[in-house]
Amino acid sequence: MIRPCSTIRLSAHLRRTLATHASSPATSPTRHSWTKQEIQKIYDSPLLDLVFRAASVHRQHHDPSKIQLCTLMNIKTGGCSEDCSYCSQSSRYSTPTKASRLVDIEPVLEAARKAKENGSTRFCMGAAWRDLSGRKRGFERILTMVREIRGMGMEVCTTLGMLTPEQARQLKEAGLTAYNHNLDTSREYYPEVITSRSYDDRLDTISAVRDAGISVCSGGILGLGESDKDRVGLIWEVANMPEHPESFPVNALVPIEGTPLENNEPVPYQTILRTISTARIVLPGTIIRLAAGRQTLDETQQAMCFMAGANAVFTGEQMLTTPCSPWDEDKSMMGRWGLVGMGSFEQPNVARKEGAKLEERSAAQQAARVEASGEVQASV
Repeated sequence: MIRPCSTIRLSAHLRRTLATHASSPATSPTRHSWTKQEIQKIYDSPLLDLVFRAASVHRQHHDPSKIQLCTLMNIKTGGCSEDCSYCSQSSRYSTPTKASRLVDIEPVLEAARKAKENGSTRFCMGAAWRDLSGRKRGFERILTMVREIRGMGMEVCTTLGMLTPEQARQLKEAGLTAYNHNLDTSREYYPEVITSRSYDDRLDTISAVRDAGISVCSGGILGLGESDKDRVGLIWEVANMPEHPESFPVNALVPIEGTPLENNEPVPYQTILRTISTARIVLPGTIIRLAAGRQTLDETQQAMCFMAGANAVFTGEQMLTTPCSPWDEDKSMMGRWGLVGMGSFEQPNVARKEGAKLEERSAAQQAARVEASGEVQASV
């Protein structure tokens, strides 16, 4: 029997639809027991197969049309005592970056308002410090910034160097959403890049942040001279944390004159794509942020990264010391590719932690009301 043409067309459409979906479980599991060998095997798989698998995992855990727009502001530039060999803010190197004092509160709030008006839902603040030791007044100013920006309905992130558990608790109480503390690379390669702070120092800060109930933002930098094995080692390190980081920034080194890595070759695009794809598969629920170096990628290269699982970018006027894509350009690009901005607190892991904080505040407010009511009745 000859089927009607409409049936034939429907079958062909169905075949095309099925061809765009991987034959995988409804939702890939979140694991904390990955081996380096397993991750290396994923990383080394044929690139298009790797991107296809990553895209499938991405669609199981995220809305593929949503991109988180983040804006980063340097609130204290240069003069850092660390020797991070990629960073122009180190006082050990002669670079174009000049040291400055911590910015006053109002210019920061104005920058946050502008970011929100342009569609950013997360505002990040970076200070070039090793830690907060001896910076009580500066820390109090930053806590005020966090409270005020959180009051605008934005997610708030800071990167201030190493933290103690008490400092992390105070940031959480002020309303901090996330804390950025990158591991940068694998444990094995790390001493080739930084000697003034140990890998375990970084992990201790991440633990303090996580224990305080703040979302962890921790990723790395590609192009430091590391090998594929080191990129795998970085992903392995965060994948086996007690809780996967809420976000995993993927930075491509922007060599800056005067730093030890000023002559490093640009990281190949396929390395960026492989890293994003592998991270998406291994960290299925994590936001993967296409961070520093994005301005070196053309629009189609960025689109492939979004397909492979990247779902956050920095947008605005400037990053810490490197260029950033302007809001208008990013919004135009997203419109051409059918992408839209992610709302504040839309990411499930962030919403869960924010919800717990709101419940704690509500309980405290209820207790205060009950206590006040009791006092009124007693006086009557």
